Amino acid sequence: MKVIENKHILPFALVSMLFLLWGLANNMTDTLLAAFKKVMQMSDSQTSLIQFAFYGSYFCFALPAALFIRKVSYKAGIILGLTLYAGGAILFLPAAKAESYLFYLVAIYILAGGCSVLETTANPYILSMGSPETATRRLNIAQSLNPIGSIMGIMLSKQFILRDISLNSISETYMGLGVVLLAIMAVMLMSRMPEGKDEEQHNVRASFKQLLKNKRYVWGVVAQFFYVGAQIGVWSFTIRLTMQELNIEEASAATYYLASIICFCMARFLFTWLMKFYHPAKLMAWASAADIALCLIVILMNGSGMIAVIALVLISFFMSLQFPTIYGIALEGMNDDAKIGASGLIMAILGGALLTPLQGYISDVFGVSASYTVPLVCFVVVLWYSMANCKQIVNDKC
Repeated sequence: MKVIENKHILPFALVSMLFLLWGLANNMTDTLLAAFKKVMQMSDSQTSLIQFAFYGSYFCFALPAALFIRKVSYKAGIILGLTLYAGGAILFLPAAKAESYLFYLVAIYILAGGCSVLETTANPYILSMGSPETATRRLNIAQSLNPIGSIMGIMLSKQFILRDISLNSISETYMGLGVVLLAIMAVMLMSRMPEGKDEEQHNVRASFKQLLKNKRYVWGVVAQFFYVGAQIGVWSFTIRLTMQELNIEEASAATYYLASIICFCMARFLFTWLMKFYHPAKLMAWASAADIALCLIVILMNGSGMIAVIALVLISFFMSLQFPTIYGIALEGMNDDAKIGASGLIMAILGGALLTPLQGYISDVFGVSASYTVPLVCFVVVLWYSMANCKQIVNDKC
C-alpha cells in the first residue's frame, strides 16, 4: 500500500515544508536562553520564561486554529499561521530598540502563535492524505523535515547570534527570518492546494464529548504533554550543561546542541523505516526506556565531562520518533473529530511552557545536571503510554 498517493504528492510536499519552518523557530528559541542569560545577566529561571511565552502561546492558539480551519480551510490556516509567524519575528527589531525583555516575550508569543496555527493545520492535513493504515508513517515522513529545520535554526543562531551575542544580533537575525517568511507566504498564496474544508459543520461540543470517551486519545494528550516537557527541557539546557561539563563558551557548546539535532534527524528516518517491521508503539517503548537510562547517566555522572555530554546527545536520538508517534496513535481511526483532536494534542505542548521553568528552578537550586530529573520523569510517562498501547496490540483492541 502506497504511503503517499500520486495525487497528493504536491500538497504533501508543500505542507511538509511547514514542518521545517516551525522546527527552525523552535530550536532558534532554545538557543535564546543561553543568549539572554549572558546579555541580560539572567538566572535559568528567568530565561525559561522564553519557553513559557513560546509554548504558552502554542496552548492558547491551538484550539482557535482548529476551529478556524474547520470553518474555513487548511490553506487559510497556513496563511494565517505564516502571517503571525512573520509578524512576531519582525517585532524583534523594535524590541531591541526598546531594550525590553517583556517586548521580546510578546514578540516570541506572537511568533509561536503562528507556529501553533501551522502545526494544528499541517498535522491532520498530512494524516488525511491517504490510507489510515499508513497515516502514522506518512506523518513521520513529514515530521522528518522538522529536525532539518531545527538544524538550520541552530546553525543560524550559532553563526549570527551566539558568536557575538547582543540584542542587535538577536533581533536582526529574526528580522531576516520574518522577511523570508513573507516570501514563502506569497508562494503559498499563489499555489493551488486542496482547500480541505469540511463539507458539513459538525458540533464542536459533540466532538469534545466523543474525544473524551476515547481513552487512547485522552492519555495520548497526557503523554504528549510530558513528552514535549521532556524535549524542550532537554534542548533548553543542552548548551548550559555542555558549557559546564566541558568548560567552553556558548558558540562552542552550540556545536554539541547541533549534534543532538542531527542525531534526532537521522533517527527519525531510521525509526520511520523500522515501522515497516515493528509497530510504532513498540518502537516508542524501546526508545523511551533508552531515554530514561540516558537521563540517569546525565544526572549521576555530573562532572564526568564527555560521558555526560555523549549521553545528553543520545537522548535526542531516541526522542526522535516520540512526538509524531504519540500523535498518530492518539488520532488513529478518527475522521470528523481529527481537527479538534489535533488541537488537543497541540495544546499539550503546554508541557514545554510549564515544565521548563520547573527545570530552570531545579537548575538554579541544585545544578543543571540535577534538573534532568524532570525529563526523566516525563519519559516514564511516555513509556507507560507506549506499553499500554503495546498491550492493546497484543489483545487486538487497537
